[in-house]
This record gives sequence, C-alpha cells and structure tokens, in this order.
Amino acid sequence: MSDVLLNRRSFLKWSSALSSTAVLSGGLHNISENMPLTPAAKAAESAGEWVTAACWHNCGGQRCVIKAHVVDGVVKKVKTDDTHDDSTEQPQIRGCARGRSQQQQCFGADRLKYPMKRKNWEPGGGKKELRGQDEWVRISWDEALDYIAGEFKRIIEQYGNEGILETGSTLGSLITMLGGADKLWGSTSWGTWLYTGPIIGLGDGLSLTSHNDRLEMQNSDLVVMWGGNSAWSSQGNNMHYYIEAKKAGVKFICIDPYYNDTHMILADEWIPIRPATDHALALGIAYTLLDEDDPENGPLIDWDFLDRCTVGFDADHMPEDADPKKNFKDYVLGTYDDTPKTPEWASEICGVAPYKIRQLARTIGSTPKVSLLTAWSVARVNNADTWPQMFMTLGAMTGNIGKPGCCTGVSCWERTADGGPFLISAGGSGAPRASNDNAISVSINNNEAWSAVLDGKYVAGYDDVRDINIQMIVHDSGHALNQKVGMTKGIEAHRKVEFVLSLNLFLNTNSKYADIVLPITTQWERYGFLKGNRDHLIWARQVTEPLFEAKDDDWVARELATRLDVDPDVVDPMPLKQQVFNQLAGATVIKDNGVDFEPLLTISADDIAAMEVEGEPQEGRITLAEFKENGVYTVSRKKGDKLGYIAHQAFRDDPEANPLKSATGKLEIYSEANAEMVKGHGFNEIDAIPTYMDPIEGYKDTFEDWDNKVKGEYPLQMFTIHYRRRSHSIFDNIPWLREAFPQELIMNPVDAEPLGLKHGDTALVTSRHGKVIRPVFLTERIMPGVVSLGEGAWAEVEEDTGIDKAGATNTLNGAIPTGQGHQGWNSLNVKIERYGGPDARERDYKWSQRIPIKEA
Repeated sequence: MSDVLLNRRSFLKWSSALSSTAVLSGGLHNISENMPLTPAAKAAESAGEWVTAACWHNCGGQRCVIKAHVVDGVVKKVKTDDTHDDSTEQPQIRGCARGRSQQQQCFGADRLKYPMKRKNWEPGGGKKELRGQDEWVRISWDEALDYIAGEFKRIIEQYGNEGILETGSTLGSLITMLGGADKLWGSTSWGTWLYTGPIIGLGDGLSLTSHNDRLEMQNSDLVVMWGGNSAWSSQGNNMHYYIEAKKAGVKFICIDPYYNDTHMILADEWIPIRPATDHALALGIAYTLLDEDDPENGPLIDWDFLDRCTVGFDADHMPEDADPKKNFKDYVLGTYDDTPKTPEWASEICGVAPYKIRQLARTIGSTPKVSLLTAWSVARVNNADTWPQMFMTLGAMTGNIGKPGCCTGVSCWERTADGGPFLISAGGSGAPRASNDNAISVSINNNEAWSAVLDGKYVAGYDDVRDINIQMIVHDSGHALNQKVGMTKGIEAHRKVEFVLSLNLFLNTNSKYADIVLPITTQWERYGFLKGNRDHLIWARQVTEPLFEAKDDDWVARELATRLDVDPDVVDPMPLKQQVFNQLAGATVIKDNGVDFEPLLTISADDIAAMEVEGEPQEGRITLAEFKENGVYTVSRKKGDKLGYIAHQAFRDDPEANPLKSATGKLEIYSEANAEMVKGHGFNEIDAIPTYMDPIEGYKDTFEDWDNKVKGEYPLQMFTIHYRRRSHSIFDNIPWLREAFPQELIMNPVDAEPLGLKHGDTALVTSRHGKVIRPVFLTERIMPGVVSLGEGAWAEVEEDTGIDKAGATNTLNGAIPTGQGHQGWNSLNVKIERYGGPDARERDYKWSQRIPIKEA
C-alpha cells in the first residue's frame, strides 16, 4: 500500500460522490435490488468493484458485513451482506445504520487532514489553560514528530517514565522500549464481571461465556432478561436470535428501569426497577425461594446442584477454614444479622412490589427450563463488586446451569444471544511483541486517572499510596477523556500537564484538549484485517488510499523510533500485509462432527506471490479467491447439529472430573479469593458472600433523610445507556446519525410536570460533578424518579458556565474508585430544571462540524 497524498481536487471528488449518493449509500437507507438503474448507473455498476470494507467500531454487535462499491477510486454506495440467502440456519451478517454510515466517517469533511499544534503551545506547556479553546496551526510531519520525540526525551529525563500516562495502546511497543509509562487498569465495559466472573468460576461473559448458543436458547421455556437493550447496543443479528426464540414459544420477562425497544419487541412482562438496586431484588427472590420451597409438593430450589457444584450456600458447604455462620443462606434469612432479606425489605430499595418479587421467584423456580440472562450494565454500578456472585447464585439455586434450555450468565456485546466457543476463527498475526525487562509497571485505577494527575498521588494497593508526577498524556487510541468517568476533573487534569498528544481521525474530545494532533488513517485506508463472531469470519480489505496526510499508527511509531534511538523493526516488526496473510493462513473452521477443525482456506503458491508475502501453500475448505470475493464465510447451523453449546454441561454432570477454574473447582457462592482481590486493590472491602451494599450515589442518596423519606438536592436517579446513534463515542460526529437519533433526556411525564417541562423543551441536568443541557423526550416507558441519557456524546463545555451542551454523560458522572477499577455509570443522582439559556432549542445536527483548519 503506497502512501499517496490526496490533493484538494481528489478529495472534492470523494466529497461530491458522498453527498450526491447520500440516499443511495445512505447509511440509513437500504438499497432495493429491484430499483431500476439508469444506463449511466448500470455502466458504473459493471465498471466498479464491490469491496468488503471494515465496520471497525466497537458497537457490541455481530461484527457485520459492509461492502463499498468503488468506481475509479471513488465509493459510490454501500450495502450489507448479500453473499447468500438469509435464513435462521445461515443468517446474513447485516450492518445497521451505524455501519452503513461508515462512509461519512472515512470521507467526512471533519477528517483530520494534517498534523497540527496548538497555537499557544510550546515545549513545557505554553499557555496550558488554553487547551480546548486555542487555535490550531498546521505543521509538517517532520515538525510534529520532532516536537513529540523532543517531549518524550525531555519528560523522561526530567520526571522519569512515570511522568507519562498512556491511555491507549498503538504506541505501546515504542513506549515499552523507551522504558514504559503509566497505564490504567480496571474494567470499562464489563463492570465487575471482568474480575469476579472468572474468580467465582462461571465466566466474564466474553472470553468465558456462561450462556447457551442461539439455537439452544429456543429450547428454553422462559428467558429472564435482566438489563440490556440489544436493539440499540448490539445491533446486527443479535435481536434476530432473540426473535427466533420468541417465535419458538419462549416467554420473556424483562427487568429494567426503562421499557426499551428490545422489551417492546420481546417482553411478555416488564418489571421496572430502580437503577443500581438489582442486588436487593435478587436477594428478595432468593428469600422467597427459600421461604416457599417445598421439596415434596412444589420444589423451587435445585438442592442437588447446590450440594454437588457450589461452595458456601449453607453452613454445611462452607470451606473448612471459614466461619460457618457466614454462609449465604443464613445471610438471606437474617439468622445472624436480624435482617431477613424479605420481598418487603427488597421492595423498599428496588421499587418492585413485594407480591411481584414473590411472583417472579415462583415463576423462575417452577419453570422447567429458564435462561437467566443479564448484561454488563447491571454491574456498572459503584459498589457492585459482588453482583456477579449474586446473579450466578440465583442460577445455582434454581438449577438453571448446564442443562438443555437452561443457562445463567451474561448475554451482551458481540456474544449477545449466542454463547459458546467460536466455530470459525482467524489465525494469529505472527507479529512478535516488544519486551523490555526494565520497563516500569505503574497501574492506576481507571477512576483515579485524573486525580492522580491533579493530586500527585495514586493507590498502588492495600495501604499503599504512592506519589506520582504525571506531566505527559498520550492518547494513542480510544477516547479516554470523553469516555472515562469524571470528565470535568479530566479537563482540569489535561490543563495541568506539560504535554498532551493525540492520534486520531477527528478532533474528538481527546484531540480538542491536546497540544499536538496527528491525523491517522481509518481501516478503510489500510491493507485490511479479519474479524468475526462465533459462526462467521469477515475479511475486510482496503477501500481507498490514505486521505490527505493521514498515516497509519505503525508508520508513526517507526518514525518516532528513529528519532528516539529505538530500532524501528522492534516496534513494528512485521508488515501489516504479512500479518493479514498469517491470519488468513491460520484461519480454521469446525467440521460437522463438532469436534475437529480444518483450515478454512486453500492457498496456492500463486496466491502467495500475488500478495507479496511469505508462506506455504495449503488445502482448505474454500479458496482464497472465494473468500476475497465474498468477504465473509458463515458456518451454517441447523437444529440437532453437533455445533451447539450448553454452557457448563460437563461441569454439572461431573464437577469432580470437570472442575471450574475457581480455587475450589466449584461455583463459589462463598469466595475468599474475590474478597481478597477487592481488598488488595486498596479502595474498599467486601464480604466473601454476595451481601448487599448500598451503591454510592444510588437510590438512597437521592434522600437527605432516608428514614423520613425527605428528598435531597439531587432527587432523581440517572442511568446511562448505549445509544443507537453511536458506538460508545464513535459516530457522534456523523450528521446523518445526529439528525436521525437526537441525543435526548428520557424522562417520565410525572417527573417533568412539576418542573414545567414539556416534550421537546431543553432541560438543565446537574449532578454533584457537572451539568449538561439536553432536549427532553417524555415517555411513560421509563419509571418515575428515573431519567436516562445515552453515553458517548462529544463534550462541548462552555468555558463561562461549565455547561456541557452536548450532553456527554461523563460530565455528570464522578470518578469514584472502587476495588475493581470499574466505572459506575449507572449509579448517579441528578436534579433537573427547565433551561432557558442561549440556544435552548438548537439541535446538535445543525452544529458546525469540528473542522480545525478551514480550507481557503
């Protein structure tokens, strides 16, 4: 792939094609195969090539197929998967509105075109207070790289490697060879499942799944969907899998504060619940199961599974060295703490009526085959450290683990509604990783990042607080300033350090508050990559040459390495073309016997020569040419095949022969390892069983006097959601999506009326940490006392008022470090007022795009 400079005329050619085909390529519009074409369009269709292009964002969907029609180097339109007929057994891997708008990402007018520096920056910081407000000046690549290399040298010499905080990874090999940098640890998406799930033995919901595959789900009698909104967050085929289960007769009960689009399609019953109170509801269910279980006439509890497969449920199943009184059963019954976790106790906290809690418990306990499914969102709560234990305990009590039609676990992100090991996978890239035994290993809690910069201290472990002096922030992937909690404090931190570097496609929030910004290529401008899901693999290829002066991350790393006396071949040891070939050559697909794998691709010596790589010919299921033309290979499924997956079936059948990877080999309802892990991080302590802890900034914190039910300054609960117009923060700059899916505050009319708010009015939302304005969307689908806002908007903070007029949720969320480094987006208290300030009715799709340097 050559590094060509796209001139203004060429770019206008691209832009013209983009705007003139907006409806055809539309991003939001599907193209009918039967649409009549003009002669000119027919000629273009035959002259061009359909290229399987990357849908490269992290949406949580199925990693879908997007194809770009390229004519004379110009993308004329896009479409999604049409490589085979659509069916339940072999569904098309269809892209959504976000994927179809990818064209506006690559060729948008707001793409960063040149290296830039802040006008008032100079080595050492310059006027640091102007970050986020300053003008931008175009500089050459040589100037930019020289500046950056100089700052690396200066910061390391003056402050040591601990003076650098790296929030991404694309310069990781270079920084490792320079001696390392501070890194952030903790969970971003997983909540508390990332660490607790594997420790207790039943998985984290991604690399270790505890739910069944999509066809096996159709054998359930009931799916309890606890949190999540696949219709918005996991677009693609995931909702189709749920709908197929619905068609098969499966009943759905949905537990959530918001009757969202997924529930509108699936739910037989919606149970509204206050945010961050799920643990209390689960304990109320557990109490009912214990209270009403009748082994002879109406069994609700699977005592056999608890006896053989768990540790810590009752006094007779505690570890030898543990206090038998600290078992889960006695905690629920209130045997020793005098607080039975009755439905009445739970109801006061969670808002679900006691009779409904009992009814839900009876339904789950008495239904033969139940899939208990939750999303990570429920665990994204301050003080949710034992929620995964609690949820898996419900599954264990009711025996919904390891049986046909039964499962208990996380169903979200790319594994939504389809658990199990992959049936098809790419091979490894073969690229060696840089290593440096002398590199530092400083890890800072996600939620302590900005306070570590501002206060010069961080918690390194239990009773271990250390000094640190961070003077350089490197944003080399991700969107840390916008997407980590405590953005108000984050902006302050960015204005304190001496140098901020950002590598990006756009002037997003990271780049806006940086000193030097480097324009990076999109995946459409690179050689390609392989990505898929359980039953399909996509080969995304290059669509266009790099635009303007954009460069790949690996090119940047090599150039910086030469300026920093590091061997470029160590930081970038293998061309991307060779890495992609290695992935292709190593791709495997399962055989019909459900056990063995074979190579996916037949690769000839001519193929290897044409790709200009090193490799050996091989035989596989399909040819390389077929895979290149189709761009995707999908494993066909059918009911009764040998490719299905029932999570933890072998463990249930014989736990001694098939132990879990917990310390005891069993599901640890009592887990000393989990308690020690949390305590060891130095922020909070938990019990070894899943006891209830009031969330920080939860429902109780909306009261100034809980006992007398007197509301406080922040009387409403807010939870933040994955929003349909974005993948986290990606796509928030796309005008099509902004117009189609407004960034609205979802609110119940009962809460709006006393405030004088009507549908479409603009509200000022204030938390303990910041304030935003947003148009109001009134609906009775959200429970009273609760409001919601989509995460990921690019912050637009007014300097004089401190108001973020874009509605970035991390302006409102505070950075509250807890023992798993997870971010508590869903425990947040706010107050709401009518806003009548400037531009109260202005909608963000009408805003000017962030184009830092205007063309003459």
